[in-house]
Amino acid sequence: MQFSGGMRKKLRLGGDQRKASYPHSLQFYLEPPSENISLIEFESLAIDRVKLLKAVENLGVSYVKGIEPYQSKLENEIRRLKFSFRESLEDEYEPRRKDHISHFILRLAYCQSEDLRRWFIQQEMDLLRFRFSILPKDKIRNFLKDSHLQFEAISDDEKSLREQEILASSPSLCGSKLDLDSESVYKIPFADALDLFRGRKVYLEGGFAYVPLRDIVAIVLNEFRAKLSKALALSTKSFPPCMRQLHKALRENHHLRHGGRMQYGLFLKGIGLTLEQALQFWKQEFIRGKMDPDKFDKGYAYNIRHSFGKEGKRTDYTPFSCLKIILTNPPGQGDYHGCPFRHSDPELLKQKLQSYKISPAGINQILDLVKGTHYQVACQKYFEMIHNVDDCGFSLNHPNQFFFESQRILNGSKDIRKESIQPETPQPKPSVQKTKDASSALAYLNSSLEMDMEGLEDYFSE
Repeated sequence: MQFSGGMRKKLRLGGDQRKASYPHSLQFYLEPPSENISLIEFESLAIDRVKLLKAVENLGVSYVKGIEPYQSKLENEIRRLKFSFRESLEDEYEPRRKDHISHFILRLAYCQSEDLRRWFIQQEMDLLRFRFSILPKDKIRNFLKDSHLQFEAISDDEKSLREQEILASSPSLCGSKLDLDSESVYKIPFADALDLFRGRKVYLEGGFAYVPLRDIVAIVLNEFRAKLSKALALSTKSFPPCMRQLHKALRENHHLRHGGRMQYGLFLKGIGLTLEQALQFWKQEFIRGKMDPDKFDKGYAYNIRHSFGKEGKRTDYTPFSCLKIILTNPPGQGDYHGCPFRHSDPELLKQKLQSYKISPAGINQILDLVKGTHYQVACQKYFEMIHNVDDCGFSLNHPNQFFFESQRILNGSKDIRKESIQPETPQPKPSVQKTKDASSALAYLNSSLEMDMEGLEDYFSE
C-alpha cells in the first residue's frame, strides 16, 4: 500500500472485476492492499476503523454476543460508519474496499506491543463472528474456499453412521435429526477444533472432529486468529535489534541525532523506503516533537535528499554493514545508534533481550558470545531464537540481510527479490532511482512507517 499527498487513484473496475476483488462481506485479509491512497483518506479510514472496533468492544461489554440487541446495534454501527456487513447489497465494493484497507492500517498500528495486539485481535474476531453469523448458508462454502479453508464434508452415509454421536455432541443441533439431515458435516483434524472440544461441543473419532456447518464459525475464528497473530509479529521480528532500538527511540522522543538518522534512515532506504516516503516519515515524526515544519524543511530535509543522491555530489549512499556499525562512530550520551551487542551495558542488553521474549538460557548464550566479542554471531543467535530455527544457514553481516532473511522465513521460504547489499562506502549512481521491491512484506513496513503505534485518534486530530 502506498501513500501520496495527491488524490487517490480510483481503480476503474467493471462489475465482475469489483466482485472478484471482494467477493464477500467478510474476509481473512490474506493480501495487503496495493493501490495508492491520499493521506487524507488514510487518516479517515484509520479513524473509522478505530471507532468500529471500539463499538465492537463496548457492545460486547454491554450485551451478550449474538443476541438480538447486540446484533442490531452492531449492524447499525457498521451501517453508520459505512463498512461492509451483508452479502445481498447491490454494490458493496466501496464498503468492502474500506474494510480491507482500514484493517491493514490498524494491523500495523497495533503490532508493537502484546497488549495492543491482544485487543486488536479480540475485536477483529468479534467483528468476524458477527459477519459470519449473518452470512447466508449458501455463501459459507464459497467463503471457506476463498479463505483457503478446504474442509472435507462427509457423505450422507458417513453422517448416518455417526448420527447419534453427532447429535449428542453438538448442542447447536438441539438433538434434531431433521436439522442434521439438512446440515453439512465437516471432518476436521482434532487440533483445529480445540475450542469446540474444550466446550464438549463436538464429536471426536480417530483424531478427527465432526463439525456441523453451523458450528464451523469456531474453526474459522481459530484460523483467523492464528493468521492474524502471525501477521502482527512480522514487522517486529524482521527488524534487527539495532534498528528496533532506533525505531523505539524515535517513537518515544520524536528525534534522533545525526548518527541515528543515518544508520536507521539508510536501513529503511535499503528495505524499500522511497525518497518521498522518507521525507514524509521523518517530517511527521519530528513535527510531533514540536519541531517547526520550516526548520525541518530548511535543515533536515537536505540531509535526507543527500543520502538518496539528490544533493551535493549526487552520491547514493548504501546501508551500513554490521562491521561499520560496530567499529566506527560509537554512540555517546543521548545517542541510540550503534550495535546493542557491542555498545550496550551487559545488564541493559539482558533487559532488552528479556523484553524481546528470549528465554533465560538463550540470553546466557548470547551474553557469553558478547563477552567473547563475537557480536555478529550473538546477533545471529538472536535471529535463530526469535525465528525458532536451529541453524539459520547464513553468516550474518548486515542489518538489511537480517530483514530479508527474516521475511523469507516468515513468508514460508518464499523468494524475496532484494537490492544487492553493497559495501557501505558511497557509490555514484545514476540519478534515476531504481524501482523498489513491491513485495507484501514491504507493503506492511511502508505502511507501518506512516503512523504511530498508539493514540490514532489523538494523532490525527492534532
